[in-house]
Amino acid sequence: MSARRPPAFFLGGRHLSEAASLALLVPFVILLVVVFLLPLGTLLHESLLVPRPTTAHYERVFGEPVYLRVMWRTLRIAFYVTIVALLLGYPLAYVMSRSRGLKLGLMAAAVLLPLWTSVLVRTYAWMVLLQRNGLVNEGLTGLGIVDAPIRLLYTEGAVVLAMSHVLLPFMVLPVFSALKGIPDDYPRAALMLGASNWSTFREVIWPLSLPGVVSGCLMVFLLALGFFITPALIGGPQQMMIATLVSQQVREMLNWPFAGALVGVLLAFVLALTLAFNRFIRLERFVGTRS
Repeated sequence: MSARRPPAFFLGGRHLSEAASLALLVPFVILLVVVFLLPLGTLLHESLLVPRPTTAHYERVFGEPVYLRVMWRTLRIAFYVTIVALLLGYPLAYVMSRSRGLKLGLMAAAVLLPLWTSVLVRTYAWMVLLQRNGLVNEGLTGLGIVDAPIRLLYTEGAVVLAMSHVLLPFMVLPVFSALKGIPDDYPRAALMLGASNWSTFREVIWPLSLPGVVSGCLMVFLLALGFFITPALIGGPQQMMIATLVSQQVREMLNWPFAGALVGVLLAFVLALTLAFNRFIRLERFVGTRS
C-alpha cells in the first residue's frame, strides 16, 4: 500500500511559510549590508586601492613597532578581560542557576541593570573610584595598607578591571543559560554514586556548561577587541588600544586608508580566531546544529 501524498494545499502552505520566513529576513539583510558590509568594504577598498593599488598601509602596520605594540596590547587586554570575566562570572552564574524566587530576581537585576546604564557613565564611575583622591585610595590609606595614594588610574590593570565590569553580563548570561539547562538529576545521580561535590562539578557540571563558557568567552573577547570609550578614558594614551588608534587616524589625521588597514588586520585576526575555534574546538558542538 503506497503512502498517501499530502494534500496540495498543505504543500502550498509549507512553501508559502518558507517564503514568508525568507521575506522576514530581508530587513535584516538590508540593515547588515548598509550598516556593516558597505562601510567595511569601503574602508578595505581605501586601504588597498587609494590612491593606487598598494599594500603599503599594511606594510606600515607590521613594519613600525608602535603599531605592533598597540596590536599586542589589544590582544593581551582582551585576553585578561576574558579571564577575569570568566572567573567572576562563572560562580555568579552557578549561584543564580541554583537559586529561586526573590534571590534569583535580585541577582538577575544586579546583572541586567548595568546593561541599561551608559558605558560612559560606568567608566566615569570607575574614574571616580580609582583616581588619586578616590574612594579606593582613601580606603587603602585609611586602613594603613599604603602610606600615600598610589597610581591606579591610567594603568593596564585599571583598564582590565573596568572593561571586565562592563562586559561581565555577556559572560554571565550564556553560562547561566547553560547551567540552567543541566537537569538536576545528573549531579544528584553522581552524588548518589559516591562522587564528591568537587568530582561532580569537575566531571558533570563543568563539561555540560562548556557551551555557555565558550560562547561567553568568545563574546567577551571579541567585544573587548573593539572597545573604545573605557580604555580611552581610563587607560589614556599610554594604554591605547586598536579602536582608539583607528579613531585617531580618522579624526585627527584623516588617514582613512591606514585606518582601513588597521581594521583589515583586526578583521583578519577575528576571522582566523573564529576558524580556529571551529577547527580545533568544533564550534558547532557549542552553538548547536540541525541534522
